[in-house]
Amino acid sequence: MSASGEHQMAEIYCFVDDFLKTHPGLAHWRRSPHAQPQFSDAEVLTIALVQGVLEVATLKQTYRLVAQNWRTAFPARPVYHQWMTRLHLLLPQVGELLATTCGHWPHAARLYLLDSKRIPLCQPICHGRVRLLRDEGAYFGKSSKGWFCGFKLPLLRHGAGRVLNVILTPGNWDDRAPALALVHAVDGGVTLGDLGYRGPGCAADLAAEADMLLLTRDQAPAHRFVLRQVRQLVETTFSQWWWKFVDRVFSRSWHDLWNTIQLKVLYYNLRHAGLVSV
Repeated sequence: MSASGEHQMAEIYCFVDDFLKTHPGLAHWRRSPHAQPQFSDAEVLTIALVQGVLEVATLKQTYRLVAQNWRTAFPARPVYHQWMTRLHLLLPQVGELLATTCGHWPHAARLYLLDSKRIPLCQPICHGRVRLLRDEGAYFGKSSKGWFCGFKLPLLRHGAGRVLNVILTPGNWDDRAPALALVHAVDGGVTLGDLGYRGPGCAADLAAEADMLLLTRDQAPAHRFVLRQVRQLVETTFSQWWWKFVDRVFSRSWHDLWNTIQLKVLYYNLRHAGLVSV
């Protein structure tokens, strides 16, 4: 990691540490209210978020690189398995950190995009024998790229790029099922969706329950070019997540998978908001 990468690590640590210090109630999960581990929660989360800076495939690779090259930055660093245990115990803290980056800016345009990304758990050749996370909701679904076994990641994205809400669903869920839950994160406006969101039922529900106007390509053929351009923006978001290894799944439980995905979305939002240098 270059000097600029080390600067990003410092920016991530400052953001996380400041947040946890201003929200001391998030530390109440510990057995003792006076527990002050030498290796702080901010350091645990910083190493995990550095995965996006290093652009490596797994959290294990991230930990090893940090352990080999920046020992002085984390002098009280525990062994890998202890660090992973600590990290996944911090799921509520990760959720709160992500929520702080998902708020709607007061003067931003109320233009949003709805879409979903598939999270496959294995290669297609393994579909006949895959059992990973089946009890936690992993299932077979179909996207424009074909069949897969895993989950879907529906999201609400602001027109400017920041992710405002994200949900993890089974792979066989209809894209329209979580649409209302996603748009409840904002206060009305206009949202664009692909053909997976077409149909009067979804549009009527969003209009009645969330004051949201839903437009799809078949509903606004005169504006097909504009919708296609906006769709490309969504694909840009997904391609950036791909490069950060969102769809390379190594988790063995739903809890760990959801925590890992939230960390990646958090890093994306931090970069987009300018809180981490590009």
